[in-house]
Amino acid sequence: MREAMRYVLPPAVLLLCLALAALAPCRSWADTPPPAPAPPPQAPVPAIARTWPVGVRPLVLRGWEPPATVYGPGHRGVDLAAPAGSPVRAVAPGRVSFAGRVAGKGVVSVELKGTDLRTTYEPVSALVRKGDEVRAGETVGTVEATASHCAAWCVHWGLRRGRTYLDPLSLLPPWLLHRGPPRLLPVLGVPLPS
Repeated sequence: MREAMRYVLPPAVLLLCLALAALAPCRSWADTPPPAPAPPPQAPVPAIARTWPVGVRPLVLRGWEPPATVYGPGHRGVDLAAPAGSPVRAVAPGRVSFAGRVAGKGVVSVELKGTDLRTTYEPVSALVRKGDEVRAGETVGTVEATASHCAAWCVHWGLRRGRTYLDPLSLLPPWLLHRGPPRLLPVLGVPLPS
């Protein structure tokens, strides 16, 4: 009897396992994995800039165009018109995290004080070194007289939080960003033209 049970039991266990496997939901290796949970919402960018990086109100030659995917096409910053030799200023206080050359262009990066943000400026001949503390409006370099990706001379101004690129114009407060055309006010005692 024991001898017979030894030969009957393994096929019965095998049939039971097959029956349980048939009842369980089947997933093949080709099935797509479940979607990843949505990333947590990004904290807004604080409008902490106190100056433009170049000029008083430079012409924006090309705006920020976020890529659809991490490695997709886009423009990860803004291009500001600036002639070669123009001073490039830190837009807010911080510490220089990089000052050197990348792909043949001078780059200065500043970690903004009290935030998790970092601005970048290129092509720039650095006047600062890594670790230097800078104030808002302090000159960090000058626009290099080298070819850039702009048709005219420009500074590419970027903003990052970790590995995520953000719109650097969002650092500018409304009074600095949207300074409108001058308005003429009436002068008392002067008659209006007819």
